[in-house]
Amino acid sequence: MRTFGFIGTGIMGEPMCRHLAIKGSEPVIAFDRDPEPLARVAEHGVATGASAAEVTRQADILFVSLPSGQHLATVCDGPDGVLANARPGTIFVDLGTSPLSLTRELAQRFEAAGLSYADAPVARTRAAAETGTLAITVGASDAVFAEVAPLLGRFASEVTHCGPVGTGQVVKILNNMVVVGTVMALSEAAAIAGAAGVETQALFDAFAKGSADSFALRNHGFKAVAPQNFPERVFSTEYMRKDIGYALEMAAEAGLDSALAAHAHRLLSDATDAGHGANYWPVISRLIAQTRPS
Repeated sequence: MRTFGFIGTGIMGEPMCRHLAIKGSEPVIAFDRDPEPLARVAEHGVATGASAAEVTRQADILFVSLPSGQHLATVCDGPDGVLANARPGTIFVDLGTSPLSLTRELAQRFEAAGLSYADAPVARTRAAAETGTLAITVGASDAVFAEVAPLLGRFASEVTHCGPVGTGQVVKILNNMVVVGTVMALSEAAAIAGAAGVETQALFDAFAKGSADSFALRNHGFKAVAPQNFPERVFSTEYMRKDIGYALEMAAEAGLDSALAAHAHRLLSDATDAGHGANYWPVISRLIAQTRPS
């Protein structure tokens, strides 16, 4: 019987690890620097590893859910890292959103060490992670995808094979770029409508019945922008700024000018500088709604 490892039981990782354990009979061992989520998943049969290295040594398939590419590189490198401790034949699955360049570099190093690599960044909210209805875009070989897809299906309702390693990250990052652009447009429309005497709720109700309807409207617009509800411990401004930065890196490498992504990155940076870095990222609507000096 295969053993599954899980490193990173944070906001998204904890429910994913729980679903992985309760929807199968294979042993699952997890590690995180915070003992509290580990204690909670232990109630569902997940063993606790003393370190990332210990989890790696035991895992046949290793899932990693970390906040950024920098965290991913740290976990992979060094004497206690994944590359130094994984057994040949191990499949490594990155569930976080990481730079395309780093993903390709790590995949080459993993292959040279006799390991397999899949980038499988998750999309949707913490609520979707809790219900096991995330959307995941996967970059991997056909053989690796066939191995990991049923496991990803334990915590996702949509699992899409986008192509070879790296393509999962490309699609996820650009998905976020498009969503941010849509929310920017909704926020600008709400600000202009408000100045003209139309309430945001009425505006969005009308949009939902016409050609401006979208997933972003129904989720970010109605649930965040209209009520001005931007809690913490959901997908934060700092996290989204990171992802849009990854999109800009890809555009620069391709010699393309992405004005929309650049403007979004500036807004997210301004919101962070204004003290909203930990808030749900549609808080950028507050900056958009600010009256410009005449």
